Amino acid sequence: MVGMNESVAGQGSAGSLCRQVAGVRERLIFWLKVSRPGLWSTTAWFYMLPLGQRPVFNHWTFWLGLGYVMFPLGFLLYGWNDIGDRETDQFNQRKDTFLFGARGTPAQLARLPLDIVLVQLPFLILFTALLGWRGPLWFVAMTTANGLYNNRRFPFKSHPPLDVLNQAGYLLVFVLSSWINGVPQLPAATFLFGALFAMHSHLFAEVMDIEPDRRAGRCTSALLLGVRASKAVLIAMLLFETIFVFHVFHNWIIGGVLALSVAWFTLDATVIFGDRLYPQWLIRLFAFGLNAAAMGSLWWVWSSGALTQVGR
Repeated sequence: MVGMNESVAGQGSAGSLCRQVAGVRERLIFWLKVSRPGLWSTTAWFYMLPLGQRPVFNHWTFWLGLGYVMFPLGFLLYGWNDIGDRETDQFNQRKDTFLFGARGTPAQLARLPLDIVLVQLPFLILFTALLGWRGPLWFVAMTTANGLYNNRRFPFKSHPPLDVLNQAGYLLVFVLSSWINGVPQLPAATFLFGALFAMHSHLFAEVMDIEPDRRAGRCTSALLLGVRASKAVLIAMLLFETIFVFHVFHNWIIGGVLALSVAWFTLDATVIFGDRLYPQWLIRLFAFGLNAAAMGSLWWVWSSGALTQVGR
């Protein structure tokens, strides 16, 4: 009987350990989904842009910054967003994926604010040690931009056009990259292009989320305009960016990609989908295509020095 009791106790201990390991694994997977790996390549692209042709790869600070703008920064930005979007996300078929973010349980979302602070704290200390007063200033600026977007009393994400204009906060990635790698800040023209790029990307995401946003009672720019009018605004923004890149930077590769985007959305709005919603398979294809383009062009962004000098 003693041996049997010991065996039962051993099985209970092993079962408890397995449950603990499974719990840790589930938490880490949730964290990873919260950070939206589907957008890491875009923030990495923004991080690389100020560093064109500069010998940064043998400096540990470069890798520290690159690592931060992927998982930890994504965890801050999109984790805070997930907390405020708990109702909307229940209707969003794209959620609970590594591409489009988590769909947390009430318990997971309740614990998420503390998790976000714990993930950010080591980087706040490191950036302060490296950058002095600029380290905490950067965190204050990023937290303020994110707080304006997600605050409960007057969330920018539910008040057009502030939901789109707020995306200029992504320009802080340019600032951090320049500071942490000791390179000059980008020209004002590049900041303008980056802001427009972030804004049109967000409006496009809102077009894809029109139905879950409508069901959750949220007002967004895309909902206010409607699908076809939102696409018209996208076309206008992309057309301006195309002309801007050709005229100011003389960059035919980025300008050409933007011109193709103008052509696609023009066909989309007038012939292909019009005011109909995109099917889920096409939304996933868009996401994979964006990731492939961003990842595939990271080296080119650095080696070409694209958009780092006006008139180049």
